[in-house]
Amino acid sequence: MFRHLLVPTDGSTLSAMAVKKAVAFAQETKARITFFFATPNMESSLYGEVSLMRTLEPDLVDQLVNERARDILEGAESVAKDASVPSASACGVADEPYEGILAAAAQHGCDIILMASHGRKGVKGLLLGSQTQKVLTHSTIPVLVYR
Repeated sequence: MFRHLLVPTDGSTLSAMAVKKAVAFAQETKARITFFFATPNMESSLYGEVSLMRTLEPDLVDQLVNERARDILEGAESVAKDASVPSASACGVADEPYEGILAAAAQHGCDIILMASHGRKGVKGLLLGSQTQKVLTHSTIPVLVYR
């Protein structure tokens, strides 16, 4: 049924567990995976310290973000490789992660998104928003949420 999973990952513990579940799911269904890391658009960042760092040391910030993305994606691909699941990785810049996730799913021809939900509630959830909820609301393909 599902042949190509998009698995967004941010390197968190919950996201790493979702990667493992996605790999097991892909193994059972003989699907392939594209792991995705959404790089924040520094120009529209709400995080003051990142904007300040970007102003003072733009090359350093870009380097650190790219290194983090590479490390996270290589770790996810390693999990897939150990399970003999075909995988690839992608990284994209987006104002909000959910926009990058949806764009990546379309660009790579994925037929399902499997992602973690951090379950932020209260003021933190209101301010940061739930990227998972936004993916669920705007996606035109199925979304499987791991919690």
